[in-house]
Amino acid sequence: MNTVVQTAPVVRTSEVISALSFALDLTEGQAPGHSLRSCIAGMRLAAEIGLPADARSDLYYALLLKDAGCSSNASKLFHIINADEIRAKRDVKDKDWTRVAWESVRYAIDHVATNAPFLERLRTLVSVTARRQINSRILVNIRCERGSSIARRMGFPEPVANAIYYLDEHWDGGGYPDGLRGEEIPMLSRIMSHAQTLAVFYGGHGAEAAITAAKKRSGRWFDPSLVQAAISLHQRQALWTGLDRTDLMQQAAVLEPREREITMTEAMLDNICLAFAEVIDAKSPFTYRHSNGVAEAAVGIARHLGMPEGEVAFIRRAALLHDIGKLSVPNTILEKPGPLTAGEWDVVKQHPGYTLEILRRIPGFGELSDVAAAHHEKLDGSGYFRGWKAEQMNMPARILAVADIYDALAARRPYRDAMPEEAVFDILRKDAPRALDSDCVEALAGCRVEYATV
Repeated sequence: MNTVVQTAPVVRTSEVISALSFALDLTEGQAPGHSLRSCIAGMRLAAEIGLPADARSDLYYALLLKDAGCSSNASKLFHIINADEIRAKRDVKDKDWTRVAWESVRYAIDHVATNAPFLERLRTLVSVTARRQINSRILVNIRCERGSSIARRMGFPEPVANAIYYLDEHWDGGGYPDGLRGEEIPMLSRIMSHAQTLAVFYGGHGAEAAITAAKKRSGRWFDPSLVQAAISLHQRQALWTGLDRTDLMQQAAVLEPREREITMTEAMLDNICLAFAEVIDAKSPFTYRHSNGVAEAAVGIARHLGMPEGEVAFIRRAALLHDIGKLSVPNTILEKPGPLTAGEWDVVKQHPGYTLEILRRIPGFGELSDVAAAHHEKLDGSGYFRGWKAEQMNMPARILAVADIYDALAARRPYRDAMPEEAVFDILRKDAPRALDSDCVEALAGCRVEYATV
């Protein structure tokens, strides 16, 4: 059985955030590395206009975290359009949604109530069209407020939180959340808005299309001086260099301002894990506090088994981040009230793989990523995504598997109410020791009895 890392690896804050930004790309439907491409483009714009060093530091972290609030409006968007919200988010990125035109109409036809009967679809289309501006404001407000709150929870300074909050403001006052105009919009937010659009168009349509889009939106969406800066960089072939490569994390790391590099501490790593647990659980009301619930159960098991505090801290972090790959699953599946189809189950079963892929990008997180991605594995090989068996599952992985099932059964789901604790443990004990570790199940039962008597 594998040993467990007992201490936090020595990493830079930017390395952790850069790796976790791939999860934000998932829930926005963007190609892997979108946040990093936006960061690189934004930092190049900042250098071009001579942004001071302190502001560049704040901009750097704000760019990496610009989509931190994106999962919080996923359920709301799903219920508005009654369709795959990840696909809808992906395809709106290169649309000028502030103008009513054939492009907007076609987008609605392609993304609203796509699987509903004709009359229901027609009613939904009419409702979405009539409430377009109202819904846009609601969705952006949710995203901006949660994103800035998460940045504060991680311990970043107020300019970082403000930059995220005002990300979707437009130069002409037509953006959200507050309809700020021109220089009322913080400079960092102006750079971020421009940079993310450049990254989207570059990734989907190429450099010339990105510059063309920037020119068309100059003076409406974007600060004209920033558009001129992008044009100048483009003409000197200094804007897009390396954005098509796979070493985006390394490229972004070089751009981190060393004057105000934020040192990673144990406490900050815990804050980042807690904040991303919020990002994960905000995806659906049915997963509210799931990551924290799994972490509490896993910590209870570990301590009841007498594990050292270093291993307990390791298990807690793995539990908080175990479902980060679930940001890839659309809410049409997460909130489906009936049984999933075979195709939908295939989508669900991919999410631990995304967890592994995202977390292993953090230097030194190899074992933590393996443990976090093993939360649906079973001792008899009947789990997913790798079909691990007992000999491949160390104690932290066994603890996480039990804690995840416990919290899932004890919580309300779209297709059933929360189960009583007695019924939950009946199910867990029936699966032990064949699929679940008996010691972990009984340790959880013991700590739940202790908790109930406190």
